[in-house]
Amino acid sequence: MTQALPKPIADFIEANAQLDVNGMLRPFAADTIVHDNGVRHEGHVELRCLFEEAVIPVKAIFTPDTVRDEGDHVVVEGPAHGDFPRSPIRFTYRFTLENNLIKDLEITA
Repeated sequence: MTQALPKPIADFIEANAQLDVNGMLRPFAADTIVHDNGVRHEGHVELRCLFEEAVIPVKAIFTPDTVRDEGDHVVVEGPAHGDFPRSPIRFTYRFTLENNLIKDLEITA
C-alpha cells in the first residue's frame, strides 16, 4: 500500500489480524452502521454478533493491499484469508469516518 490508513481503520485491521473482537469494535462509533454484502448491522451489539458469528469461527483475516480516498469515503481493498470456502476472497471495504471513528462501513466481495 502506498497510502497510510487512517488510525481508526488501521486499528480495526490490526485487531482483525489478532481476531480480537473487542479491539475490532473499539474504532467504531456506538451508532455505526455496517452493510456486509447487503445485510445491515447497526450498533456495537449487532456488530459484535457479526464478528463473533462470521469472522472469529472461520478465522477471517482481511489484509488490505490498496487504499484510496473517494470523497467522504476511504476505500480499502484486499483479500481475506481463513477457514472458509474459496479462501482467499477479495473484499472492498468502504469506510466513512466521523470524529476519528468509523461511522459507516460497506463490505462487498
